[in-house]
Amino acid sequence: MKPLVSILIPAYNAEEWIADTIRSALAQTWPRIEVILVNDGSTDQTLAVARQFASSNVSVITQENRGAAATRNAAFLNCQGDYIQWLDADDLLSPNKVASQIAAAAQSGSVRTLISGPWGAFRYRAEKATFISTSLWADLSPVEWLLRKMGQGLHMQTSTWLISRQLTETAGPWNINLVTDDDGEYFCRILLASDGVRFVPDARVFYRITGSSRVSYIGFSPRKIDAQFLSIQLHIRYLRSLEESERVHAACVRYLQTWLIHFYPERPDIVHQARDLAEELGGKLVDPKLRWKYSWIEKAFGWEVAKRAQILLPEARKTLFNFWDKAMHRCGLGR
Repeated sequence: MKPLVSILIPAYNAEEWIADTIRSALAQTWPRIEVILVNDGSTDQTLAVARQFASSNVSVITQENRGAAATRNAAFLNCQGDYIQWLDADDLLSPNKVASQIAAAAQSGSVRTLISGPWGAFRYRAEKATFISTSLWADLSPVEWLLRKMGQGLHMQTSTWLISRQLTETAGPWNINLVTDDDGEYFCRILLASDGVRFVPDARVFYRITGSSRVSYIGFSPRKIDAQFLSIQLHIRYLRSLEESERVHAACVRYLQTWLIHFYPERPDIVHQARDLAEELGGKLVDPKLRWKYSWIEKAFGWEVAKRAQILLPEARKTLFNFWDKAMHRCGLGR
């Protein structure tokens, strides 16, 4: 019998796009799928829209708001699949995504092989998605994958992965203490439990760029800043558990340096811990620098104002681009 694939969708206030996301799950060419959607206490019409798709292979569950990680854990507890496909409530899968990755999993001959694929970013028009290859788009060992991610400042979108049930159970549940980067930390543990990554070029995922309300946006939230630094510490611990070497230490120091600007200078406690950790790894962190385009703000108003501009202005541009792309989408233009 062909393996059953569980497509697990955590949803919170996603009424605008949840229907398209569910349709992309149901459009999979792989014949044996189940869709489990968990509504995390949405205050909009997400639950009502999702219930329109309820059927023998689409289960819609609702709960009080508990956060993304707890919602994903609830989805997994209610699924029966041999393989797990995580799907965020605003993203889309290409029709052959699951089928092409199941074929790769069968060829690998191991349920501990982690299957990945390419992702492209879009706003409202999926046909405009931009796929930009990185060094993570390859067959890699767990240690090499983490070295590239942390040393080069890369990431893999949540929905790109296909994971066997055995691998999922070995890695354990999502960390409910992480209000941001819960996916980054979770897939570190999946990697540690795996025997390597197999990349499938045809298994495309469409990643929707939303506003500053997205989980991955840190901004100036103290809770998210604390969670991000916890995730960074766990990333370093996980990589060092695989290999203790100069190249691992160097990648960890680069990882700390990349993220330092999110804590500096407002959180001297975290900055101090990051510097100590870098020294333990044989490196040294330098004070972060702002991008050149914000230098005039720094000269006129000071470093902290310029830093806020560097964080907030790109979000304002994204909002403007989202508004424009939404208008083009509604008009059926720009295809």
